[in-house]
Amino acid sequence: MQRLARLRAALPTGREATGADDAPLATPQWLRDGLAALVGAEQVLSRPTDLARYASDASPYRYVPRVVVTARDAADVAAVLGFAGRHDLPVTFRAAGTSLNGQSQGSGILVDVRRHFTGAVVEEDGRVLRARPGTVIARANAQLARHGRMLGPDPASSASATIGGVVANNASGMSCGVVRNAYHTVRSLRVVLASGTVVDTADPAADEHLASAEPALVRELMAIKKELEADPELCDRIRTKFAIKNTNGYRLDAFLDADTPAAILRGLMVGSQGTLGFLDEIVFDTVPFGRHHSTALLRLPGLQEAAALVPALVAVGAHAVELLDAPSLRSTAGVSGAPGWLGELAEDAEDAALLAEFRAADLDDLRAQEERAEEVLAASPVPVVGEFTRDSATAGAYWRVRKGLLAAVGGSRPPGTVLLVEDVCVPPDRVADAARDLFLLLESHGFASPIAGHASAGNLHFPLMLDPSSPEDVSRYRTCMQDLADLVLNAYQGSLKGEHGTGRNMAPFVTQEWGGVAVGLMWRLKTALDPHGILNPGVILDDDPDANVRNLKTLPPVDAALDPCIECGFCEPACPSHDLTTTPRQRIVLQREMARHRADSPLVLSLTQDYAYDAVDTCAGDSSCAVSCPVDIDTGAAMKKLRHAGHSPFAERAATWAARHFAGLEGAARLAVGVARRTADVAGDAPLRAVTSAARGVLGAEQIPAWLPEVPQAAPKRLPATRRVKASAVYVPACVNRIFGVPSGESGPTVVQALVTLAERAGRPVWIPDDVAGTCCGTIWHSKGYEKGHATMAAVLVDRLWRWSDEGRLPVVMDASSCSLGALRDVVPHLSPADRDRHSRLTIHDAVDWAQQELLPHLTVTDRVPTAVVHTTCSMHQTDNGSALRAVAQAVADTVVQPIDESCCGFAGDRGFLHRELTESATAPEAEEVRQLDAQAHLSANRTCEIGLHHATGAAYTSVIQQLERATRPAVTR
Repeated sequence: MQRLARLRAALPTGREATGADDAPLATPQWLRDGLAALVGAEQVLSRPTDLARYASDASPYRYVPRVVVTARDAADVAAVLGFAGRHDLPVTFRAAGTSLNGQSQGSGILVDVRRHFTGAVVEEDGRVLRARPGTVIARANAQLARHGRMLGPDPASSASATIGGVVANNASGMSCGVVRNAYHTVRSLRVVLASGTVVDTADPAADEHLASAEPALVRELMAIKKELEADPELCDRIRTKFAIKNTNGYRLDAFLDADTPAAILRGLMVGSQGTLGFLDEIVFDTVPFGRHHSTALLRLPGLQEAAALVPALVAVGAHAVELLDAPSLRSTAGVSGAPGWLGELAEDAEDAALLAEFRAADLDDLRAQEERAEEVLAASPVPVVGEFTRDSATAGAYWRVRKGLLAAVGGSRPPGTVLLVEDVCVPPDRVADAARDLFLLLESHGFASPIAGHASAGNLHFPLMLDPSSPEDVSRYRTCMQDLADLVLNAYQGSLKGEHGTGRNMAPFVTQEWGGVAVGLMWRLKTALDPHGILNPGVILDDDPDANVRNLKTLPPVDAALDPCIECGFCEPACPSHDLTTTPRQRIVLQREMARHRADSPLVLSLTQDYAYDAVDTCAGDSSCAVSCPVDIDTGAAMKKLRHAGHSPFAERAATWAARHFAGLEGAARLAVGVARRTADVAGDAPLRAVTSAARGVLGAEQIPAWLPEVPQAAPKRLPATRRVKASAVYVPACVNRIFGVPSGESGPTVVQALVTLAERAGRPVWIPDDVAGTCCGTIWHSKGYEKGHATMAAVLVDRLWRWSDEGRLPVVMDASSCSLGALRDVVPHLSPADRDRHSRLTIHDAVDWAQQELLPHLTVTDRVPTAVVHTTCSMHQTDNGSALRAVAQAVADTVVQPIDESCCGFAGDRGFLHRELTESATAPEAEEVRQLDAQAHLSANRTCEIGLHHATGAAYTSVIQQLERATRPAVTR
């Protein structure tokens, strides 16, 4: 209770207790019980915490659901739809929640279809992909890449967006154009209709099944088709409208492109945004990937000159051509790797740029494309600055410039404003004029915005900032959107939505874009497929002219480090707890919800109580979210601050004492591990589980680790003998490697023994200082939020490294990836100015990276295993050492497999001991993949991560350093 009181005081409650956003955060008992009877109580989420965390998506809207259902299969979805129809309740499907216009939000039953609807199967040697709707696009493409294929749609949110959302919105992307979008590449769908009927459009008997189960629907679909075909003028208009990107309204061309009810249904479901049914399975025809690329960021004098180059570049095979105006270029000048000239652009400069990329499966083909592209540039009547490169790092920097627009604008929002990201499309040959006119229009309404887009498709994107609490802002925005519609539709005959789906923002303008006759047909098909009107109402068709300014969300300030969050959801797939409790976005959303209410309200008390476990305790604190976040928010760091706030003064003093006496604690821990391991080997795991469970019940789960059967043997008491003389590096074994030895039941050298042996074998000997005991990178204290203890250990570490390295003359090698990261980065903010200066002169290497660079060239591999599985730790992702792990693994194995579902294991030092459910949830997809492999070695680079992976997969993971030592032993010693 005391901890909760301290946590409550640290959370941002009552900062905006205006009542403006008040909405019920309670599920009626009858609703909860009724759904639980159908799908099971565990699948029904009804706590205020659950309703609040699902009330936001990547859009500027806020809709609090009455209840959330985590459906497991199509039967669950059908049951929910039947229940909703009987009780006249709206239903919204939500997967990644990356929709930009509120398509994944609703005020009725929200059905989470991400958690249990994942997985994809590659068929026909990669030419076909069969996928569940919750599968992340990037994961699917990783599977296809092994076959040289990819999905046609390639939205910028591919690392977080799911297949279901991409098809439901007909999202496309930077190289997709029109012909490779979901409408043209989806082969078949399995659909759950509002009535509960399941239709597989690939089934030869699908039309017969539809006619039997849904005769009225079939009659109406065929009637609409007949009426359309009898109206040549409308048919021509439909063809013209869909010749460019268009996701505003329903795909009426489905009636023209297909002849049977099932085939028409397949087309209608693409882009239907959850308003016509649920997509249970999607079968794609894939497209070639093109493993080799050549990329250029080309500077031109202005938009007109840049746009003039686009058709020629497309004609010679450009895979993508992106247009950026001068404000876009200026706003992204600070992106890592950006060309220097971006920062030199004057405020009145009219320069523009094209980001052009060519891809090919064959280098000769790529070379030919490059030559044709150079001819295009040489023929330009105006100067073109820039050249093509095949260097991945440089190309990556160029793409970061293009994608950095969202971060640049989102991260600089004034407090309290929401970010809206819109896109329109015009005929490609008019894109330059449209970009200019669009900028002037937005500027005239006080929404001056950088503009960028997929120039080859005429698709323009622009972010806007709006303060929903300001009536003036809302009024300006309403008028701006009307003028935007007039401009795009009247002056350019374009589409108001190119690839983001109609959503709530453009629903009021569907009639203006399509006309009364076409919209009348849209209403008819909506009624035919959803007679009760329960499926995502208001998302495509809404007659209320003010629908786009209803339920705008406010973003009350909560924490300076968290306030830039735009709630895009890019962080969620990387978060270890995303299937267990909350995600980084939801942690921030919940803090904002608390800020909307009085600190003493029952709602805030309930939210705070849940927040302690759901947000703080089950956060791995691994900073994976920061790697994925477009505005660089480290939610893990914020949770560590809250852990610190929850500590009592006594706990803080004890942690600091532990930092000062760590040598003795380290020895005690090694002894305890040895005793526990021997006990388990003799008596089994049950006694230790019982003892630790009882202790956790008394002292708390945050204080006492649980016993895991995979706890390894204790490390040897004595470290290997080394000499300072002629040492090439100071070797500081991590405390986890001084405590834990090899996996239970295994034999062979420990990580420390292996690295010392390898260094000698390679002629690069290392020296382990005699007084290394008690040295730690500080991560133990850092992850738990013990700031003074972390500062104490940070000072000890730098003092010792400075002394051992002869004041920075010798490099330092550390053998656990999290320790390397901790010593390199995490200790710095806690150092005194003098220690910070000394730290800057130290050279600290991760052992895997050092082994690749310094040892591997001097070693002879004599015994390779057929297959090795690798796990790149989250720390290695942050230090870019993942390539070193793969390189060393490739030296010791014929085949190296990096699981497609690899992600942070959630063990996070000792969090896997404290909350084993976190690691079990985080590793479940990866573990399933690993268990299907016939691998002889399972390799990583962090001892506690290896324990967690052993627990998850049943395979004993060891350091790649140990495998390298085995693989390079002289033949006579085998």
